[in-house]
This record gives sequence, C-alpha cells and structure tokens, in this order.
Amino acid sequence: MRRRTTTRRAAAVVAIGAAVFTLTAAVAMAAGNFPRGLMLLVCGLLVAVGAWEGVLRRGWARAGALAIGGTALGGGVLLLADEGFLRSLSLLALGTVVWHVAARAAFDTHVDLPPAERPQRPVLFINPRSGDGKAARYGLPEAARARGIEPVELLPGADLGTLVRTAVAEGADALAMAGGDGSQAVVAAVAAETGLPYACIPSGTRNHFALDLGVDRRDVVGALDAFVDGGERVVDLGEVNGRVFVNNVSLGVYAAAVHRPGYRAAKIRVLLRTLPEVVASRGHSPDLRWVTPGGRAKTGPAVILVGNGQYRLGGAAGAGSRPALDDGVLGITVLDPPSSSSSGPGGRLPWRQWSTPEFRVDASAPIPAGIDGEAAVLDPPVLFRVRPAVLRVRIAAHHPGASPSSVEPVGALAALRALVRIAAGHDPRRRAAADRSLPAGH
Repeated sequence: MRRRTTTRRAAAVVAIGAAVFTLTAAVAMAAGNFPRGLMLLVCGLLVAVGAWEGVLRRGWARAGALAIGGTALGGGVLLLADEGFLRSLSLLALGTVVWHVAARAAFDTHVDLPPAERPQRPVLFINPRSGDGKAARYGLPEAARARGIEPVELLPGADLGTLVRTAVAEGADALAMAGGDGSQAVVAAVAAETGLPYACIPSGTRNHFALDLGVDRRDVVGALDAFVDGGERVVDLGEVNGRVFVNNVSLGVYAAAVHRPGYRAAKIRVLLRTLPEVVASRGHSPDLRWVTPGGRAKTGPAVILVGNGQYRLGGAAGAGSRPALDDGVLGITVLDPPSSSSSGPGGRLPWRQWSTPEFRVDASAPIPAGIDGEAAVLDPPVLFRVRPAVLRVRIAAHHPGASPSSVEPVGALAALRALVRIAAGHDPRRRAAADRSLPAGH
C-alpha cells in the first residue's frame, strides 16, 4: 500500500512540475520573441489544454482533446520551425507529454485493500447462459476447483436464492456469483444477510457492478483469486420495495427499454444519447409523483433512475460508473421530457441529480421498472432505501479495487486540486467522498 501511494504521489509531483515548466517556458518564449512568440504561446496553450482534457475525458472526447493538442503542436512546427522555434516547440511537446503521462499515473485507481483471511468452503454459483456462455469459454468450473472453490451450475428452472441459502445452511463460508447483475444481486443479498464475504465474477454481458467494485472485467478467471489472496472492502446495497439491487432501478419511459433487443449491451454512460429516441416515441410518465430535496412535489418525468450510489454522467473520465459504493446514499437522477425551451447538462433532455438515503415514488397503478437491467413491475408506493455498509466484498489483489471514477474529479480546477492533494500525500478518494456529500440537484 505504501509503495503504491508513494508512486502515485511521485507521479503527481512530476505532473505538477511538468505543467509549471511547460506553461512558464511558453510564456517566457512568447515574451522574449514578441510578436512571433505569441503564436508559440497560443500553440503551447492548445497543446497543454488538449493533453489535460485527455486526462479528464474518455472515449471520443479524449481522442478529440488529444487530436486538438496534436494539431496545435503540428501547426506550430509548420508555422514556426523556419523561424528558429523548433527547439522551443520540442521542449513544450516534451513537457506536455510528461504532464499527461504523469497525471494519468497519479490518477491510477488501483488501491491496496486490507488483506482478508482465505475462506475454507467458498461456493461459486455459475449461470452458464450469462454472457453468451462466457463461463464455459473461460473454463470457470475447472478454474474454481483448482482454487478450492466449489462450483454450482444453475440448471434451467432452478431458483438461485434457494440454492444459495441451501449452500449456506450446509456450511459455505463465502459466496461468489458468475453471471449478470440481476444474479449478482440475489447472491449479494444473501451474503449481506448472513455476513459472509462475497465475490463478483464478471461473466455477464456488461458487468457494471464488477466495474464499480474495482474488478477487472477482462480477467474473468483471475477474479476467482478474490478467495485466494484477495482484499476486502465493505459496500452498500440498494433496496426497492424490499428487493435488493446492486446497480440501479429505472422508472418511466426508459424502463420499457429493458425489453428491447440489445438493451443489455448498452451502457449507462450512453443513457443521455439513447433516451431521446425512447422519449420521442413514448412521451413521458404523467402518473409518477415524487418530491424534490427542496420539498416540491413533481410529476411527469421522462425517467427516474435510482442508483445504489450516484452515477457520473456526461463526458468526464469514468462516466457511466459510480465513484463510490460506500457513501450510504442512493443516487437519484431525474430526466425531464424534452421541450422547446428545455436545456441542461444532457443537451436535449435536462436532468438533475441528488443523493439521499431514502426515496419514494407514488402512482395510481403498478409501475413498469428495470431492476439491474431486468424487467419488473412494482406496486406503488415504490419505496427505495439504501442498506449502508452491509456487503463484505472480496477482490483479487491484482485487480483495481476501486471504480474508474473514484479518483478522477470532474473539471480542470478540481483535477488540479486533486493533483496537489496527491502530491502532498493525501488520499484523493477521501476528498472525492467529501465532494460527493455536498447536496446536488434542485
């Protein structure tokens, strides 16, 4: 743990030093070679901004930011190389590259979890149909036996909850699930109820819960090492009308999307891109009623998304994931129907977010819902609450152990503050948790 902290701290110091060097050099070169140096300064600033946004963004946003920085550098070379500025541009490029690489290293999400005692009778439940047969392709049953873990395969028609409780009654001292997030919720609920350690094996389609726990979704077999050399962390669970969920529950018109082909392949981070199509065809949900944190009664949302923890939306790094699963709150996201005058962070569909330990939605009829990606119908009133710190999660020592968005803040200034805190030896996750505790939404 100390070694990883030292490495992260050193990377933050290097990143800050490289940023100061690059900007100072650019200003000095511009002042000493005015007016031609002004072009160099502009190029330097564009390169720096592109590199920094490349740290804070993901996907196409990251690629675009880096492309802008690279284009600015290339343009500077073409415009200024014949004026004797090639050396200066090379220094700026070197400083920017060091800045980008070191900042990425400083925001590394790997954590060293407290070591946990190896269980004596761990049991792994396997859904062979999940993830298009991923468990069989990776040889999970054999890999489990090699680690002293008893595999139990779900047969057609079997009740997972009954199988898990039977295993506990027969002496299982640790529980793992290889399957989709709906199945993960069933096993996690029993593990929380009995106080047993639990491991999430990412053999489902998208494995959102595994991602936010810090399990490497590409390392299906390696996730079994959670019961061999794993560390332990304690996380929350969500509950809706008495049923446990690990990710989220969606109400409103988007709940209908869980019946669509390809829904399971969609990610939360593309919710704001795909939702307008659903809303345009289905309108809104006038019968849903809820109360804002300010005490105002509201009706007719497009979607209400209640998460076990708050989701990060937008184009920031880690978008579509939850920075934490141990804040003891539900994350509420309400998306309003589109209108000619509406605007907001989501573009076509305005949205608001806030956190709360409990939430209630009323209606005059049963409400279609998507619970961890599975279709359901809930009787009103729909009562949500968080079960704080109830699930003991084991994670393999070589897996990250934290969400992709656990360290990386949103916004350039927040990221700079985080770098300074890391360089000073502070844990950035503690500050991030404090920031998340601030009220949001309206």
